[in-house]
Parts: sequence; structure tokens; C-alpha cells
Amino acid sequence: MQLHDLKPNEGAKKARKRVGRGTGSGAGKTAGRGTKGQNSRNGGGVRPYHMGGNLPFFRKLPFLRGEGFTPRNRTRYAEVNLDSLQGFKAGDEITPESLKAAGLLKGKDLPIKIMGRGEISVALKFKAHKVTEGARQKIEKAGGTIETIALS
Repeated sequence: MQLHDLKPNEGAKKARKRVGRGTGSGAGKTAGRGTKGQNSRNGGGVRPYHMGGNLPFFRKLPFLRGEGFTPRNRTRYAEVNLDSLQGFKAGDEITPESLKAAGLLKGKDLPIKIMGRGEISVALKFKAHKVTEGARQKIEKAGGTIETIALS
């Protein structure tokens, strides 16, 4: 087989419809456009997204600018509160791996943020991406240490 032997499969190619070429063709006179009206005229029809005079859909959507809207490129954190760390013993290291092993993290591998809800009575060593100021004070008051991990 050579290049000049190649041809498309049967029925793959269809001749274009030649409209406005007499009544015998089946598409003469009005050329399949109907009689009168906006779409029968040359250059007629409505622009894309036209909704017949109703408020267009894209104008109903909320804007993506200004205060009060969710930023598109924000960093989401897996939040862990101090009251959920009661099962750890004094001197334990709290890392993303240890939290995952303890079943305190759900879902995707998000960066960790330690939140200040609850109390902590034992000294723990924390390695997290972020710590709230309230949580930092409670951890240091209990004798614990905090090491921040850089976001990757």
C-alpha cells in the first residue's frame, strides 16, 4: 500500500449541501432559512449568550473581585485543635505523620494549622505549618515547643 492508495472509509465523506440552487434541489428559494424574520436575513441572528432579553446568565454570576469574595488562590489548611490532642503523652512529637496515624487528619495532604480551642496539660513538641497565637501561648505555657515547617 502506498500514499496514493489511501482513501477514506465508505460514508466518511459527505458532500456539502448547496442551497439556493432551484426548487428541484430541495433547498431552493429560501435556502432552508424559512420565510422572513431575523434569521432569514443576511447577517441575521443573535450574538452568543443572548437570552431573549432576559438578564444574561454570565451577568447573574457573582463577580470575582473586591472584598467579601473568596480568594481563588488561597491556601487551605487542615485544622487541628488542642482539645483533640489529649491522647498524646508528654514529650511526644506532633507532626503531620503522627496526626495522620492518630486519625486526626481527613482527606487530602493539606498543610497543618494548630488551633487554640481547648486546653493542653502536657509538654508536646509541635512541627506544623502554622500555629495560631492563642495555641502558641497555651503550648508554651504547658512547656511545649513549636517548630514551623515551610510550605512546599
